[in-house]
Amino acid sequence: MAVQRGEEALAEALAFGWEHFAELQKMENPVGYLYRVGQSRSRWRRAPVMLPRPGRDGIPEVEPRLVDAVASLSARQRVCVVLVFAFAWTHQEVADLLGVSRTSVQNHLERGLKRLRDVIGSPSDE
Repeated sequence: MAVQRGEEALAEALAFGWEHFAELQKMENPVGYLYRVGQSRSRWRRAPVMLPRPGRDGIPEVEPRLVDAVASLSARQRVCVVLVFAFAWTHQEVADLLGVSRTSVQNHLERGLKRLRDVIGSPSDE
């Protein structure tokens, strides 16, 4: 279901980009703008994003508390953490997408990782 909503957001952003290509070419950060278009245009149709629970979908090697821990992050922290650690984006790529500095991305990552450690605990805590 989350994949389907992501595909819908992508389709919305691409359709908007095609219709408004001339205006997008003049923008400083067209990718970031389209990111927001996909977010806002698909938001009114969808329920909050629900991550799959470990076990139910046969994902055996996932920390059981990870879903709730990631959900507890702020939106910016969650975007930065997921793009950098799950999708291997560079700090600069995330900064360009969000229209912020690399330092801001680093700060969101540090705060997000601290929050994840606080919620889940570190391996040395066990």
